[in-house]
Amino acid sequence: MTNHPGSGEAPAESTLSARDLSRTFGGARAVDGIDLELRRGEVLGLLGPNGAGKTTTMQMLTGNLAPSSGSISICGVDLLERPAAAKARLGYLPEIPPLYKELRVDEYLRLAARLHRVPRAGVKDALEQAKTRCGLDRMGQRLIGSLSKGYQQRVGIAQAIIHTPDVVILDEPTVGLDPNQIREIRSLIRELSGRHSVILSTHILPEVEAVCDRVQILHRGRIVFNDEIEALRQYRGTPALLLAFRRAPGTQELSALPGVATVRRLDDGMYRIERAPGLDPIDALVQAAVAGDWGLTHLAPEHATLEDVFVQLTRQDAALQGEASA
Repeated sequence: MTNHPGSGEAPAESTLSARDLSRTFGGARAVDGIDLELRRGEVLGLLGPNGAGKTTTMQMLTGNLAPSSGSISICGVDLLERPAAAKARLGYLPEIPPLYKELRVDEYLRLAARLHRVPRAGVKDALEQAKTRCGLDRMGQRLIGSLSKGYQQRVGIAQAIIHTPDVVILDEPTVGLDPNQIREIRSLIRELSGRHSVILSTHILPEVEAVCDRVQILHRGRIVFNDEIEALRQYRGTPALLLAFRRAPGTQELSALPGVATVRRLDDGMYRIERAPGLDPIDALVQAAVAGDWGLTHLAPEHATLEDVFVQLTRQDAALQGEASA
């Protein structure tokens, strides 16, 4: 796990750093001046809706696409100036794994080891370690094309780590898997962080919560959120209030209280109150409940799910961009 400020320990070293990274296609800017920092032992979730710029960002970070501007370094090695040396420290699993399905698992992983310039004398050990870590010990003589989708993903991850890179980048590694396979791959990703730094690109919000230490959310090519996963769980903007009463008042009585913007009665009998901007109606609600003998039994902020936060952040960013272009 990553060391965080205030923990009394020195911050973990950076394994990947991107500064002011941009990419344009014609007149369109797909990635707009983003900064990205990955620390040793960390799993960073790269999250965003379709068209947010995730794939373009991943292609630049792996050296498959040159940025229009900005810099990328892998363990202090400049990816643009010394691409071979920087890529030697990277492992990459694209969304569609680069598998040769007519090969056996061992044949394919030996090929991957040679392509990653693992010394010939070390190929056997590298092969066995990668298979063991990815749960492929008994699959070496199986044709890749005969394996399930989950095991094919394991082979894809094995080729990405066979040269023991400092940074492993995984693009949508659980797409198309069944629930059991998803759990297995998530567990493998968490295990990878023991030796590697990991960037996980995904659309799946529970996946981010299950395996990531920190998350960056992209929208329209820009970072709109960058913090630890716990901060994302706690992010609510200004949360609504949920209330329950033994003797419920009318919605008009609640709406008339200072600080209350809107009132909605929910199907379970509770009330959901939106706060007026800059005002807190809690004191007024409690005083009115006592004076009116409403029997207040529940008063708490509404819990925001990761999906709620994601939608809120991307909508806020879209609104701000709309105002800027007006």
